Amino acid sequence: MTVIWATAGVLLGAAAIITMYRLLAGPSTLDRLVALDTLAAMTMCGIGIWAAVSRDTTATYSLAALALVGFIGSVSVARFRVPDDPEPRRQS
Repeated sequence: MTVIWATAGVLLGAAAIITMYRLLAGPSTLDRLVALDTLAAMTMCGIGIWAAVSRDTTATYSLAALALVGFIGSVSVARFRVPDDPEPRRQS
């Protein structure tokens, strides 16, 4: 069973590295927003794996809080973001 937990941790770590690349190199703000949401979801998965391994249910409170804060942050950024402008506007 330890091999399964270790495999899950390694896969989450690899996914986090790939997501951090997309977060840093994303060409638009929406790419970065999706990468940040993915990173928050992977963090919640990591906390869930730790709670399952340690058999400690006190981590579920942090999972609920992180899910709520992540949702509110995503909605607010998506609502109030300024569209990307590839070229500066020229005034005539």
